[in-house]
Amino acid sequence: MTRSLHGAFAALAGIAACCLSAPGCQRIPGSNVAPLPIVGAWLVRIPEAPFPYHMFIFNSDGTVLQSNPDAGDPRTSDSNGLGVWVADGDRIKGKLVEITADRTTRQFVSRGEISFQIRVTGNAFGGDASATFYDAAGRQIRGPLAATLEGQRVAP
Repeated sequence: MTRSLHGAFAALAGIAACCLSAPGCQRIPGSNVAPLPIVGAWLVRIPEAPFPYHMFIFNSDGTVLQSNPDAGDPRTSDSNGLGVWVADGDRIKGKLVEITADRTTRQFVSRGEISFQIRVTGNAFGGDASATFYDAAGRQIRGPLAATLEGQRVAP
């Protein structure tokens, strides 16, 4: 092997070692689940929400995505919730933001900010949330409203 080719392979091996040692790249032996207990797909029940069933995706980079059926609220149409999460001791805390529009006029109704704290136990989680809604100018128009979250991991 030539010296430059050997150097290129050594550099690639070093980069691969760094990437594979990063928390988002580590795997539990025999599975495709990252070791961070929240990372993955979850079916989440929020009894106080206009439609109680949601899907959450927690990514290893600290982002979270939330979705539920758009037709779940007869008055407003909701965007997907997008947000962030961090580990906080034995809990996960985070915030989602969603936008709502009036179904009849198709005009902006509110920006909802949903803060949450949950605790993961195996393939389930539980916790609470607080939702506050703001108008287009950023003035609070509703909330904070309390809610509970009950999640079950989606597994193959």
